[in-house]
Amino acid sequence: MAGGWARDDAVNEQIEVSTQEAIERMRLRNAQRGDRESAAFCEECDEPIPEARRRAIPGVRLCVDCQSGRDRAWRPSAGINRRGSKDSQLK
Repeated sequence: MAGGWARDDAVNEQIEVSTQEAIERMRLRNAQRGDRESAAFCEECDEPIPEARRRAIPGVRLCVDCQSGRDRAWRPSAGINRRGSKDSQLK
């Protein structure tokens, strides 16, 4: 249920575009990482990275423990507000 001049599927279309952009960013980052050789030792703690991990994730730079810590600390970005709030339009 869109309001104003927007079509009924406008919100779903915006969600779809945002999702596709996020997927493309991840694919690009993974492609760039895959071009590099995996590290034998973790860049943060200097512990050896198991061969199975290096084969499973091309271009890996962190051991499982360090990567898990980063994953727990990571917060998603707010993204782009395509519609804009009414407050932002008044300024």
